Amino acid sequence: MSYQDIITIEPGKRSGKPCIRGMRITVYDILEYLAGGMTEAEILEDFSELTSEDIKACLSFAADREKKLFVASL
Repeated sequence: MSYQDIITIEPGKRSGKPCIRGMRITVYDILEYLAGGMTEAEILEDFSELTSEDIKACLSFAADREKKLFVASL
């Protein structure tokens, strides 16, 4: 399954930020929890509506965005 099947962007929800399956939980939220030291198991325990695939989709989305990042040199 690709992240495109899980990550949704809706203009009226969370200011158009990428969310998980139309919920109000953003990719940024999950990345912040992971960066802050939470484990996948802890996130899943706190948010019972999430799945392991949702978290992997967030990481895949972020990796894809990073790959597309372009920095112009002057």
